[in-house]
Amino acid sequence: MAAVELAPAARPADAALGPVRPKDRIYNLDMLRGWAILGILAVNAISFAWPVEVTMAEGPPPGAMSRADLLGLWVVDVFFADKFRTLFTLLFGVSIFLVGGEKHDEARGPLLTRRLLWLGLFGVLHGAVLWYGDILLHYAYSGLIMMMFRSWTARRLLWVGGGVTLAWGLIATLGYWGMANLPPAFAAKMSAGMPASDPAAIAAAVELYRTGWPAGLLENLKNWAMFQLVASPFLMAVTVPLMMLGLGLFKSGYLAGRAPLWSYAAVIAVGGANLAAFALLDWRDIMAGPDADPTRGLAAAAGGLAPLITLFYASVLILLVRFGGRMLTLWLAPVGRMAFTNYLSQTLIMVTLYYAPWGPMWFGTHGPAEMWMVVLGVWAAQLVWSPLWLSVFQMGPLEWLWRCLTYGRLVPIRKTATA
Repeated sequence: MAAVELAPAARPADAALGPVRPKDRIYNLDMLRGWAILGILAVNAISFAWPVEVTMAEGPPPGAMSRADLLGLWVVDVFFADKFRTLFTLLFGVSIFLVGGEKHDEARGPLLTRRLLWLGLFGVLHGAVLWYGDILLHYAYSGLIMMMFRSWTARRLLWVGGGVTLAWGLIATLGYWGMANLPPAFAAKMSAGMPASDPAAIAAAVELYRTGWPAGLLENLKNWAMFQLVASPFLMAVTVPLMMLGLGLFKSGYLAGRAPLWSYAAVIAVGGANLAAFALLDWRDIMAGPDADPTRGLAAAAGGLAPLITLFYASVLILLVRFGGRMLTLWLAPVGRMAFTNYLSQTLIMVTLYYAPWGPMWFGTHGPAEMWMVVLGVWAAQLVWSPLWLSVFQMGPLEWLWRCLTYGRLVPIRKTATA
C-alpha cells in the first residue's frame, strides 16, 4: 500500500495531453486509493467471518440467509467484488514508478527493491499470523516483476497491460457463459467432479475457529499456505498486467484528469452499461435460488469484465475532481494517504470481532446483512480517524514504519510549521 511520493515531471512523450501537475496527481491517487481501501473491506468481510469453504461459495449456506442477507450478498457481488482489488492493483502499478523512477535510476531502484522486500515481510506476518487473505506478499513479488516495465511508454503499457487484462476478461466472460450452457449430460459429469459444500465441514471449521488460539491460528496458517502455493502464482498473470495498465493510465494523464473528456465519457458509458446489466441479471439470479439459473449464465458473464466497472468508478471520481466537485471526494484522500495503516487496521478490527480470543467470537454467526453493519462501522471509523491523524502527522503510523525500514533510518513523522 504505497504512500504517495512527489511525482516526477511529465514525460515528453506524454506531453501532448498537457502538463500533469504533481499536486493533481497526488490528490487523485490518494482519493482513488481511499475509495479502493474502503471497498476492499466489503469484499474481504466474509473471509473474516466464515471458513474458507463459505468464502469460496461467496456466502453462507443459502437456506440460512434472509432476504436482507441476499440483498447484502447482491450488493457485494455487483458493486464491490473484483472491482476494488482491481483499482488498488492499478494504483500499485503507479506507485512502482513514483517510488522507483525510471529503470536506469541507480539511486531509486534499490530503494524500491528494499521497499518491496519489506512489504513482503509485512505480508508474511500479516497472512501467516492474522488473516490468510493477505494480498501484501502477492503485491511484493508482483511489484518486483513490474519494476522491469516501469520505464515503458504510456502507449506500450496501455496496449500490453490493457490487452492482457481485456483478454482475461473475455476468457472469464465466455467461460462463465459456456459453463452455464453445456449439454446436460456433460454438465452433470462436470458437476459430479466438483467439490460440494459440506455443511458438516463448515460447522466443524466454525467450531475450530471459535475454540480460540492456537487452533484458529493453525487453521489460518494452513489456509494462507494453500493460497500462496495454489492461487497467488496464478494471480500474478492477472496482477502484473493490471499494474501495467494503471501505470499507463497514469503516464497518459488519465488518472490526473488530463485526458480528453470524450475518453472518460466513453469509459463511463461502457462501464456503466456493464454495471447496470450485471446488477439486473445478478438480482434475477440470486432471487431464483441456488439451484436455478434464469439468466442461463448471462449474470456471471456480465460480471466477467469487472475492470470495466473499476474504470467506470475511477472515471466518475476523476471527473468530479476535474469539475470542482471535491466535497464528495474530500474524505477519501486522507483514507488513501493512510492506506497501509487502514488496510492492516481493518484486519485487526475484524480479527478481534470474529475469531481472536480477546473478542466477542462472532465467527460463523453473521450473515451478509449483519456483516454490512460491521463494514459500515469500520468505514465510519476510518473516514474519521484518517483526517484527524493527518492533521498532526505527515503520514500514517505504519507508512512511517515502512518508510523508516526502507531508508534504514528514522524519518520525521510530525508535521512542521511549513508542512
